[in-house]
Amino acid sequence: MSERLAQVDVRRLVPRLVVGLLVAFVLLYVLVLASPPPEVGGTWRTTTFGSALDDWQSFTRTLLNGLTFAGLLFIVASGFSLIFGLMRVVNMAHGSFYLLGGYIAYEVQQKMTGQGYTIPGIDVNTWEWIFPALVAAASIGIVGLIVQQVFLRWNQGQELRQALITIAISVIIADQVIAHFNEGIASSVTWPGWTNRLVQLPLLGLDYSLARLIVLALGLAVGVGLWLWLYRTRTGMVIRAGVDDRQMTSALGVNIQLTFAIAFVVGSALAAFGGVVGASQGAVASGQDGQWLLNSLVVVIIGGMGSLLGAAAGSLLYGLVFSFAAVYLPTTGDNCCTQYSIVFTFILLALVLAFRPQGLFGKFS
Repeated sequence: MSERLAQVDVRRLVPRLVVGLLVAFVLLYVLVLASPPPEVGGTWRTTTFGSALDDWQSFTRTLLNGLTFAGLLFIVASGFSLIFGLMRVVNMAHGSFYLLGGYIAYEVQQKMTGQGYTIPGIDVNTWEWIFPALVAAASIGIVGLIVQQVFLRWNQGQELRQALITIAISVIIADQVIAHFNEGIASSVTWPGWTNRLVQLPLLGLDYSLARLIVLALGLAVGVGLWLWLYRTRTGMVIRAGVDDRQMTSALGVNIQLTFAIAFVVGSALAAFGGVVGASQGAVASGQDGQWLLNSLVVVIIGGMGSLLGAAAGSLLYGLVFSFAAVYLPTTGDNCCTQYSIVFTFILLALVLAFRPQGLFGKFS
């Protein structure tokens, strides 16, 4: 009996040891082994900038890019975590809420500034960014409330039916975006003019985009706000209690349907706010709804359903892996190999599911 237990322990230990060694090799490769690109060709050690020892400023900038991308991921995925993770509602229209929110903010900013397709940042003040973001979040919050009350409230606990309904809604929204918002072509919300500059980071010894730092700050603000709401208010406590035991919570006289409706509105509004931030940092375009739905799913699965800390951890890991893979994969030629960076995010997902199926901070139902 003891020999069998020992064999089982060894079988469990070997995969963890292999993964640990691979992670150690990746860290060693990025920090030390990678080499700058030669004039012609390259080897398995050749990367865009070389190792962190060769070009520590590029390494630090890549780290900051990963952190700021993680901030945007968290804004969008926290809303998905609230709806899917806490309420167990399969909202496949979350990416469409992101897309529609970005386009609504774009249209509102165009009306406020009276500018053309591209607005110079110097012509946009802070209010002309905040107000479109508020309008987009409020509008998508109302859309989310209608979806939840009309379509999803009557299908609680029926995940397949919820998924099919919200997929249909996402297709409708995607078609309406093409019909009413510049035929779905890429559109950008303009940051306020004062953000369009580099700021010095003396501790890191480099200049960095203020707009990207604001994305990170917004992600942190959303995280703190959600934590205070879920863990320091009565509504948040009722949401968590209703998830654990809906019947008992209702028996205590709590209107659980009203509470879940509020949570759905907040989750939808966060998707829209993420769309505004994403449209400001880059652009929104037809087809991004599926991409951001997938991003949110990956983050929530990595971090664990129903965990705010898990959403933060999943966003951080996803953002860092995506950013570093794009820069530190070998560049052995014109056709290899940085284009495979997205594969590493799914390798991360597979490893988490293999060793902790419930996610890093999730719990088994």
